[in-house]
Amino acid sequence: MEINNDSRKDECPLGEQDGMLYAEYLQLDKILNAQRMLSEVNNATVHDEHLFIITHQAYELWFKQVIYELDSVRMIFNKHKGLDESETLEVLKRLSRIVLILKLLADQVMILETMTPLDFMEFREYLCPASGFQSVQFRLIENKLGMKQENRVRFNQNYLCVFGRDEKGLEAIAKSEVEPSLAHLVEQWLERTPGLEPEGFNFWGKYKYNVKTMLETYYKSAMATDCESERAFKLADYEKRKALFDSVLEPNIHAAYVQRGERRFTHKALQGAIMITFYRDEPRFSQPHQLLTLLMDIDSLVTKWRYNHVLMVQRMIGSQHLGTGGSSGYQYLRSTLSDRYKVFLDLFNLSTFLLPRSYIPPLSDAMKSELNIHWGTPSNETISSNRTCSSDN
Repeated sequence: MEINNDSRKDECPLGEQDGMLYAEYLQLDKILNAQRMLSEVNNATVHDEHLFIITHQAYELWFKQVIYELDSVRMIFNKHKGLDESETLEVLKRLSRIVLILKLLADQVMILETMTPLDFMEFREYLCPASGFQSVQFRLIENKLGMKQENRVRFNQNYLCVFGRDEKGLEAIAKSEVEPSLAHLVEQWLERTPGLEPEGFNFWGKYKYNVKTMLETYYKSAMATDCESERAFKLADYEKRKALFDSVLEPNIHAAYVQRGERRFTHKALQGAIMITFYRDEPRFSQPHQLLTLLMDIDSLVTKWRYNHVLMVQRMIGSQHLGTGGSSGYQYLRSTLSDRYKVFLDLFNLSTFLLPRSYIPPLSDAMKSELNIHWGTPSNETISSNRTCSSDN
């Protein structure tokens, strides 16, 4: 009996027709066969080693996507020597995607925690000297975000001893250390914030004046207090506030903070960030404010991922065991939770320099017009036409 090929195609529309199938497109043969259990190779199969491998492979796949998004955002910032406002929405979309991926990665630690310390101990010896510290992609994410070498703890500063056999990895890391990081590009963008120009709105000049006016009010209130102990308390509070604001108002004091690694942005970039925060409700500053918020979200989630990882390591190997890659394990990981590992540290500290709404410099008409977008505002031609019709009547 002759088989009708057309009939077979109708019955099995995907199985025998030309074209690429799901498994071929995703190259699942490579991905699903990339789990080599060393305990199995050594004829002592440990069930949970499979989970350990799958989880870390998933991390690396998501790291690859984060790098892909980061590179695209950096390219958008860099191609115009600044951010083209028509592309801000696309930047926000890609940064939001990074945020969601990092949330997923932070929660993924809980899956590993279904493994007990005894389960891990059964195959841990096979890992040495492999270590998560040797993840080239995670180092690339840090560098591309703007993590500076001098802010790393000592063990984390020398890549050569960790990635010595991975020449491509070393090349990629070296390249990422000289390319403009996202933090650097954002800093340059903030320096060009509309309204900072001294000959224009001169936001910083107005800000300084209002800060001094506010501090004078605190001082006069303290001196007008009859109770000596209360006056002393208020004067001490005034001195603390003055020192805080002097640190941002005086460029040389700000520079000293940067030198010590306690701040990251240039003085002018910090001015731009403060201005955007004050006037975030203005249409032109709405998306820039969202962008700054997403950068903090990224920093926060990387810290949360580190924290979850630290707790898991302490749970699995305790506080005293060395890590598989030769680090101090828990002690080293805990040290990465400090502010020195926050790339956008200045954004977290912006609230220190905010003013009560009554002291925020009001926008001039010209500045308000520059920052506003009036939906459906009549064009000059329409206005002129209406005036002509009115005069005719």
